[in-house]
Amino acid sequence: MPEQLLGQAQRLYAVVPNEFTATRNAAAKAAKQEGDADLAAALGALRKPAAAAWAINLLVRREAEQIDQALGMAESLRAAAEALDGDGLRALTRQRRQLTSALATRARQLAQEAGVRISGSVAEQVEATLTAAMLDADAAEAVRTGLLVGPLSVPPATSYDELVAVPSALGTRIEPDPSDPGPALHAVPTDPGIRREAAREELQRAETEVAGAEDEVAQRDHDLEELQGRALQLRSEVDELQRRIGELEESAEDVEEQVEEAETARDEARDLLAEAVRARDDARAALDALGR
Repeated sequence: MPEQLLGQAQRLYAVVPNEFTATRNAAAKAAKQEGDADLAAALGALRKPAAAAWAINLLVRREAEQIDQALGMAESLRAAAEALDGDGLRALTRQRRQLTSALATRARQLAQEAGVRISGSVAEQVEATLTAAMLDADAAEAVRTGLLVGPLSVPPATSYDELVAVPSALGTRIEPDPSDPGPALHAVPTDPGIRREAAREELQRAETEVAGAEDEVAQRDHDLEELQGRALQLRSEVDELQRRIGELEESAEDVEEQVEEAETARDEARDLLAEAVRARDDARAALDALGR
């Protein structure tokens, strides 16, 4: 049954979204009529893919080579990150964004050819899914199945296998559809219209990142000013404490000198007391000798 389910699922997730439910129900009904109740139940439980997931599934089937190229870039990105190769990582990141944008544009074209309109928000989910697949090996594995039911993100909002119609398909690759391979894609598309759209999307993304970076710099400047002010305040307090410590040390030295003088005076007084006691004792003894 697993192989039968996988085969049926691969066919179902290739149909356009508005035909999915009817096609799935028909497949489940046929399996039930053939006496395979388990397969019928499994087919009936398959979830309708979200628009972005369907577009990715379509892209995987029609642009398998380009998907492999994009997902293969993840290894280069990880290697550059591990090697702390800043220039290489930045170059690969730019290339990843360009390729992601080109693939997302191609997904919209394929969807339009199939009679499905992809909105701007769905296109963003398509691009986010492609980005996740390039950055996360598990996400890439999920995309390669061609059986996504929902868009992916990094970090994932849920386990990636929960977004694959048949989780046991993870580790497998969907067979490409050779009926219409479409135009070859490149990191920078050759078609002027696609290039302009990809360039606009890249510019918009870059402007968003610049705005975010400017906000971050402004916040860091504010934090720095506050910390510098606090540092000056603490330094002033430290200086005051050090001045006070100096005064107390001087006072302590004065008191220690007074203690030494008092000890000397006490010792002299004790000597005088001892002499007086001896004189008294001598006088008493002399008086006793005279018989008082």
